[in-house]
Amino acid sequence: MHRRRRLSLLAATSLAAALIVPGTAAADGAAPGKDPRLTRLLKAMTLEEKAAQLFVLQVYGKSADTTDPADVARNRRLYGVDNAAQLIARYKPGGIIYYSVDPANVDNPRQLAAFSNGIQRAALAQRVPIPALISIDQEGGIVARVQPPATQSPGAMALAAGRRPADARALAAVTARELRAMGVNTDFAPVADVNVNPANPVIGVRSFGSDPALVSRMVVAQVDGYRVGGVAPTVKHFPGHGDTVTDSHIGVPRIEHTREQWERLDLPPFRAAIERGVDAIMTGHLVVPALDPSGDPATLSRPILTGILRKRLGYRGVIITDALDMQGVRDKYGDDRVPVLALKAGADLLLKPPADASGAGLFPTQLRAVVEAVKSGELTERRLDESVYRVLELKRKRGLFRDPFADESKVDRVVGAPAHLAAAQRATDRTTTLVKNDAGLLPLRPGARRVLVAGWGVATTRTLGEELARRGATATVRETGLSPTQQRIDETVAAARDADLIVAVTNRAWDAEPSTPTEPHNGPGQMNLVKALVATGKPVVVIAVRDPYDIAYFTEAPTYLATYSYTAEALRSAAKVMFGELNPSGRLPVTIPVRDAPDQVLYPFGHGLGYTR
Repeated sequence: MHRRRRLSLLAATSLAAALIVPGTAAADGAAPGKDPRLTRLLKAMTLEEKAAQLFVLQVYGKSADTTDPADVARNRRLYGVDNAAQLIARYKPGGIIYYSVDPANVDNPRQLAAFSNGIQRAALAQRVPIPALISIDQEGGIVARVQPPATQSPGAMALAAGRRPADARALAAVTARELRAMGVNTDFAPVADVNVNPANPVIGVRSFGSDPALVSRMVVAQVDGYRVGGVAPTVKHFPGHGDTVTDSHIGVPRIEHTREQWERLDLPPFRAAIERGVDAIMTGHLVVPALDPSGDPATLSRPILTGILRKRLGYRGVIITDALDMQGVRDKYGDDRVPVLALKAGADLLLKPPADASGAGLFPTQLRAVVEAVKSGELTERRLDESVYRVLELKRKRGLFRDPFADESKVDRVVGAPAHLAAAQRATDRTTTLVKNDAGLLPLRPGARRVLVAGWGVATTRTLGEELARRGATATVRETGLSPTQQRIDETVAAARDADLIVAVTNRAWDAEPSTPTEPHNGPGQMNLVKALVATGKPVVVIAVRDPYDIAYFTEAPTYLATYSYTAEALRSAAKVMFGELNPSGRLPVTIPVRDAPDQVLYPFGHGLGYTR
């Protein structure tokens, strides 16, 4: 961004700054402990503007003023507007969330910075100019909306395998600096769930692991790192999504922990984050009878959000719901009731309202429901003001009233900077875990050999093949998908006849059966593929590039590595370990149980092999 352009953008904040010029609580009539500058903003807002400030919305397009016909059509169905600029002008929402697909907001870092600046210009052009929260799910590992050239963190479980909170903190700071360079000021990370259920369909490697103490240390480190980088961290999913076999996107998870189990397993990372002063906490759409026997999901539970989170734990920051289009919060009440009940429960921000069966957006309906609830007295305006104040305070703390804009001229120097990429690779190199090396196959000696790389992931298998080729191998790649058919398996086994070595890549091979009749699952194909390749008698290295639990489903495989993610950095690290360029130092951050015997340990927490030098 040129200096003249930069100055013009900064000038757009002048009115907002004027509304929050320093003053005293006594002089402005503000309540004790309240920032008088923010209370002046509150007084300047209408009821409708206050209610809108509590919504974080998705929008289609890759610019604030998009005219792309497909994006315009989708935005009209959701909101009756063409683009983000019109959405903000009409409704004045508190924030926008970016997605990489449906809606596809992300193209490249410079485009995203321009998009963010367009959103902020629209927000500051309103009658009461208030900068927008611009948010994203950039957890690292398997959940990263912004792909390369942005730096890719190895993800939570991988970082926990490395056992270095300093790495977690450093990479969170890198992620935050790059996000802020693209105009994103809020990250829905880190995940504070303790993944004690190996069959968890939605958390898994997004969690730091199964040990509450380890998860707590890593969560606190990332909270610190995000804030150092200038982005608001958001721990999720309170009160804890780590022990479920139901995905809250498509069903209603029920956590059967006793109160004592919840206190011991789920609570510690959230408590640690609160004590660290975390900016925001995201609710989970989870029914937890031990905490609230009503059957309401936590997002709508006053005993959980107000009774436990606010009063008992003393949390004073922003509470944001998980997306309101997820089935876990829609089953019990109508969509028009959900936002009102969430606010009554204690939530502050309402994320991503749903669409109805025809595809028409329900945000206008939900916004009216909040306004009408205040007018009818069901929800007091004082209660509304409490949430709006917290949102404004978060924006002030993150410096958005001072300068919400990205410097477009510096994006390319910050995002994917060589120092950032090097830090991510160093950290990833400490995470790869050698779980099994019974045949003593690893480390491999460099040199010519014929290698078949087979299994899940077009980019994953190709990248591994390229890494092996750099070390002198002749690599043949056969991508077989999440659920290879018997024909595909037979073809792959036939291709293995000419190989000296087989590298088999798996991605949640354990996910062979659905947890519920409607739950998506991979099927048994990956397990059958590995078993068939091992049965050839050729040397086989199995690399699990997501959940480390796969080994329990083909224990006959003698050599097994866990990378916890399929980033290029993780695959490079795996290749280094295979050839002895790295002595594997990652240790399991979870316990791997025996298949069909969850109380029996196959590989314990902390297990990890190294090479004898």
